[in-house]
Amino acid sequence: MTVEPAEPIVAEPAQFAPYGDFEADCPARMAVDLFGNSWLPVIVYMLREGPMRPGDLRTAIGGISQKMLTQTLRRMEQMILIERRRYAEAPPRVEYELTAAGHDLLNPIYALGEWVDRHGSAVRAAMSGADDED
Repeated sequence: MTVEPAEPIVAEPAQFAPYGDFEADCPARMAVDLFGNSWLPVIVYMLREGPMRPGDLRTAIGGISQKMLTQTLRRMEQMILIERRRYAEAPPRVEYELTAAGHDLLNPIYALGEWVDRHGSAVRAAMSGADDED
């Protein structure tokens, strides 16, 4: 199977103040850490259309444990990516909604989605061929 190379999408790199290699406070490292948590981008994507309750999030995502969902939501709240709203009802109701920072994170998530759409099948095919050689 021959895969034609697609015209690359060129994005302008962000300009940061000079940092040493792998400095802990480097802004680029923070960006990589955001995507290092496999559930964080998924939750941001799921909240793109508006607030959701934790149970609805878990059902929509599938494959995430209650513990992992709770841990990730708490971390995202600390990072000001989401806002937690509690309603004084019986039984109590909680919803999570993206903040402005969370909405802005959708841009790189969409960009990664475009990349997967363009190159995912070729990568998958190459990886399955590499598995056959092992």
